[in-house]
Amino acid sequence: MAKAGPGRVGRLREVYVSQSVIAELKRIVEDSEVLKEDDNSWPAPDRVGRQELEVVQGGQHISFTCTKLGSVLQVQNSKDPDGLRTFYYLVQDLKCMVFSLISAHFKIQPIQK
Repeated sequence: MAKAGPGRVGRLREVYVSQSVIAELKRIVEDSEVLKEDDNSWPAPDRVGRQELEVVQGGQHISFTCTKLGSVLQVQNSKDPDGLRTFYYLVQDLKCMVFSLISAHFKIQPIQK
């Protein structure tokens, strides 16, 4: 279940996905190796916005927070370009998967009997 953040106008949304989708999301997070990163040197959230990612996997519970990232150049100019690059591309991969699922959902036509 996703909620609109503070200051955003939105509706509460729920989605139901299969275990294979959950497994693929877990695989993407594991393959990114983002759990090895530390967000202490990342740009703090500001008036531009914030990005947050919370990962609960196995015995680990990690939360990452940084300013809203607009470009790879912003990542390269940060204090921790390698760690922030890992986070940036993971967020891009997750967004791509979610938007692909949403797009496919609306393109599928029900089978008529």
